[in-house]
Amino acid sequence: MNAQPPIRKAVFPVAGLGTRFLPATKAAPKEMLPVVDKPLIQYAVEEAYAAGIRHMIFVTGRSKRAIEDHFDTAYELESELEAAHKDELLALVRSVQPDDMVCAYVRQPRSLGLGHAVLCAEPLVGREPFAVLLADDLMVGPRGGQPVLAQMAAAFRQQGRSVLAVQEVPADQVRRYGICAGEPAGRQLMRLEKIVEKPAPEQAPSRMAVAGRYILTPGVFDEIRNQPTGVGGEIQLTDAIARLMGHEAVYAFQYEGKRYDCGSKEGFLEATVELALQHPQVGASFRDYLKTLAL
Repeated sequence: MNAQPPIRKAVFPVAGLGTRFLPATKAAPKEMLPVVDKPLIQYAVEEAYAAGIRHMIFVTGRSKRAIEDHFDTAYELESELEAAHKDELLALVRSVQPDDMVCAYVRQPRSLGLGHAVLCAEPLVGREPFAVLLADDLMVGPRGGQPVLAQMAAAFRQQGRSVLAVQEVPADQVRRYGICAGEPAGRQLMRLEKIVEKPAPEQAPSRMAVAGRYILTPGVFDEIRNQPTGVGGEIQLTDAIARLMGHEAVYAFQYEGKRYDCGSKEGFLEATVELALQHPQVGASFRDYLKTLAL
């Protein structure tokens, strides 16, 4: 199969209410919750940028203005930092949106599910392959290795078909994910034969769960547009991918690295502790502090 061009656009569905983090998310987007010193959404955007993507598309909802502000120019802040000769902080603020990165925003007017959120981005994506990143899933590549989406982009360039990030989960957790099964198709790849959204453990085709990273071909938009509602009365992206499999191959990719489920309090705390330990400025002192705790 001919090598594919690089993925140019990434979609970030950020219209969710973040109810699992109330009251912290009553007035602030859950995607702006900080892990050490960066909000969740910035980790996802930096991962997309590292994969060569420069066009970031945010599917937002009401009360999500803080995300737009975060990736906008803060003239007053930059002016004050420049006047105070705080050059390091000024460079840090400006690095949030590099000069070659374009941000666009589209509203999801009703909470109709992940599939519907992705469909809202169609006018900005057009008829080309694109990535989808869920900021709730903070993905960290292996130390010294590629970020997760960059790994997936390399697989897409070889296969030319949709690629989903997957990981094995315990049996008692399968009802929380899209679960897939298929046949091996090379190193880290599996050609999907079945995918089911949030099955009961006894009905799950495997324990291989879809994580919050996708590279999708534009045909998925047609499937979303023509499908009925699924689990929870929502338009599920998993269902659209299952229908897409009837027309073209879809692959699961077992990535290298670690995923933190920052949609849960436990996962958010795990990410905060582990990334704090790796932080170049506070890691050593934080490690010393943890050693003083009576755990």
